[in-house]
Amino acid sequence: MFGRVGQYLLISPVHLLLIAFILVPSLYVGWLSFHSATFGGTAEFVGFANYLTLLGDRNFWRASLNTFVIVNLIVYIELALGLAIALLFARGVPMTKVMVAIVLLPYAVSEVVAIVMWRYVFDPSAGIVNLALQGMGLPIVEWAINPTHALGLVVLISVWQNLPFTFILIYTARLGLPKDIYEAADLDGGSPWKIFRHVTIPLLMPAIMVAVMFRYIFAFRIFSEVWLLTEGGPARMTEVLAVYLYRSAFRYHDFGVASATGWAMVLLSFAIAALYLRAMYRRMFT
Repeated sequence: MFGRVGQYLLISPVHLLLIAFILVPSLYVGWLSFHSATFGGTAEFVGFANYLTLLGDRNFWRASLNTFVIVNLIVYIELALGLAIALLFARGVPMTKVMVAIVLLPYAVSEVVAIVMWRYVFDPSAGIVNLALQGMGLPIVEWAINPTHALGLVVLISVWQNLPFTFILIYTARLGLPKDIYEAADLDGGSPWKIFRHVTIPLLMPAIMVAVMFRYIFAFRIFSEVWLLTEGGPARMTEVLAVYLYRSAFRYHDFGVASATGWAMVLLSFAIAALYLRAMYRRMFT
């Protein structure tokens, strides 16, 4: 009706928003990453000096390692739990709608509220979890002073809040699988494990890969959980890349290094997404 020009005009507002709020700021940050800049100062071109600063900063490498470990734990724990719960619900549970709503409930809680809630639950001196551990004669979770405990709590909080995303993708995909395939597998004498391995997983693989790809990208930007719990301490031992970026920009006012950190995160996210998109393309179209 409108022709090709009319179709482009209809979607042009979306494109303009993407250009104004994503492309232009991204290009500016990329430009800034090659300059030395701070509050009230004139940006001075320094080439790749900011990127070399990152490569020579042990705090950057520690933040990168923390991010790598946290992201992989978050993504694959979420995947395992989301897949298990989705398959359980697909087999049938009492009051399915209510149970699904309960599983989705953490996604409706504000991120800051959720973190503060978990922080009080695990408070070293008065938290209900640590009091229970003390009552059983077990060591408490000392997340305020123990980096390993702190990063473990960060993983727990992120998994709890974002599990509904992975669950709903896999659950809806499972409900869409044809029943006759499972009936045929049963008639062929397939055991539950073989049906799971050779039927369910291959058919769910596109949804699983989409869930993993998006959770990798989102988890890679993890910030609130770490910042509100420890601010990267003690001694920057729990710092992740997003916290390193924030500290560089708003504590040390080094916008060049912060911009270089941001672009490093973008490139790593693109690399992860490209790997999964390539795998999805091979699986679905070749």
